[in-house]
Amino acid sequence: MNILKFFTISHPSSRKVAADREPKLYRRLRMETFLAGTLGYALYYVCRLSMGVMKQPLIDAELLTATQLGVIGACLYWIYAVGKLVNGFLADRANIKRFMAVGLVLSASANFIMGVLGISALNGVITNSALFILFAFCWGVNGWAQSMGAPPAIVGLSRWFPLKIRGTFYGFFSASHNIGEGFSFLAVGLLVATFGWKWGFFGAALAGAVGVVLVLLMMHDTPESEGLSSIEILSGEKQSTETQEFISPEEEIRRKRAIQKMVVCNPGIWVLAAASAFLYISRYAINEWGIIFLQESKGYDLAEAAAMVSINPIFGIIGTVVSGWLSDTLFKGDRKYTAFAVGILEVVALALFLFGGPARWLNSLAMVLFGIAIGVLVSFLPGLMAIDLVPREASGAAIGITGIASYVAAGIQMIVTGLLLDNTGSGEAGVHDYTYVCWFWLGAAILSCLLPILNWRRASAKF
Repeated sequence: MNILKFFTISHPSSRKVAADREPKLYRRLRMETFLAGTLGYALYYVCRLSMGVMKQPLIDAELLTATQLGVIGACLYWIYAVGKLVNGFLADRANIKRFMAVGLVLSASANFIMGVLGISALNGVITNSALFILFAFCWGVNGWAQSMGAPPAIVGLSRWFPLKIRGTFYGFFSASHNIGEGFSFLAVGLLVATFGWKWGFFGAALAGAVGVVLVLLMMHDTPESEGLSSIEILSGEKQSTETQEFISPEEEIRRKRAIQKMVVCNPGIWVLAAASAFLYISRYAINEWGIIFLQESKGYDLAEAAAMVSINPIFGIIGTVVSGWLSDTLFKGDRKYTAFAVGILEVVALALFLFGGPARWLNSLAMVLFGIAIGVLVSFLPGLMAIDLVPREASGAAIGITGIASYVAAGIQMIVTGLLLDNTGSGEAGVHDYTYVCWFWLGAAILSCLLPILNWRRASAKF
C-alpha cells in the first residue's frame, strides 16, 4: 500500500445522501467526529504526561537525575514541535481518521516499550546510562506520535462545523487535554504509587489503545466522503467564487499552498506563537514538575501531590468549555479581552502556588484558578485565536506554527528547569532549591499575558 495514498484525504462519495436525510445524518456524523477527536486527544495526553508522575520515584531509585529527566522531556517536546508544524500542514490535506489513529498507536507503543525497559533496568539487565539513552529515544518517538493528535482533530472541527458555532465546540474540544491530564495524574499516579513507576507506562499504553478504537469507530473524514454536501452548503455559509467553480486537483493543491504561505507571512500568527510559547513554559512547568515540587518544597507525598496537581486540569474543563461559548455569544467571536483578563488570573494563581505556604486550602485554590486560566488560554492563544486569523482551509497550518513555538519553549523549559535544580544547590534534607525555577516559570506567565495586546487591532478572517 502506498503510504501517501493511505493518508490522503478521502474522495467524495459517489453515493449521495438524499436531501431530506442530510440534516439528521450531518448532525450525527459531526457529533461523532467531535466526540472521537475530543476523547481520542484526551487519551493522547495520558500517553504524553505519564512521565510527569514518575520523576520523584526515578530520582529516588537513583536511575536518573533531574537533568536527565529534563533532557528526556525535551526530546518529546522538541520533536513534537517539529512534528506539530509538519503534521499541521499535512493534516489540511489528510484523512484525519487514519492520521489520528496511527499517531495514537505509535504513542501507546512507545509507552509500552518504556515499561518493558523499566522492568529490565530494575532487574539489572540494562545500565542506568543505557536506560537514559533508550528512554530519550522512545520519548522522542512519542513526541512525533503526539504531534499527529491535535492537527487532525482541529481540522475535523473546521471540516464539520460552521463558523458561527466553531468557537463553542472548540472550547469543548479543548477540554480534552484537561480530561487527559486529570486522568493521567490521578490514574497513573495511583498506579505508580501502588505498583511502582514502570507500571505507569503500561497504564498509559492501555489508555492509548482504547483511544485508537474510539477514533476508528467514530471519526469521519469529510462530509463529502460520507455522501453529504460541503460544510458551506450544509451550514448555509456563502461560498466564494473559487469553491463554486470546478477546480482541478492540481489547482486545488496550488491554491491551498498559496493560502498556507499567506499564513506563514501573517505577523499576527507569530505574535500568538510567541505568547503561546511563554504560556507553555508555565503550563508544562506545573504538569511536568508540579508533583515533585510539592513533594520537595512543601512536604507532600506522591499520592497527595498527584491529587493536588490533578485539580488544575479538572477545573480547566470549566475554563475551556465556558470560554468558547462565551466569546461566541457575548463577544461575537472577539476573544482578546477575555484572553487578557484570564492571563492576569494565571499569573496570580501561579504566584500563589509557587510562593504560598504548604496549606492544602491555599494550594487547592491556586490549582483551581490556574486550571481555569490555563483552560481558557490553551484554547485561545495557540488555537482558536490563531484559526480566527486565517481561512478555514489553513487551520492546520496556523495550528502548526503556534504549535512549534509552544513546544520548542516547553522543551527549553524542561532543560532549563532540570539544570537549575541540579546546579543551584539543595535545601534541607537534600531536596532541590526551587528559588530560581519559580521566578523563571512566573516570568514566562507574565510575558504570555502581555504579548497578545500587540494583536488587538488585527481583524479576524471571515471565511
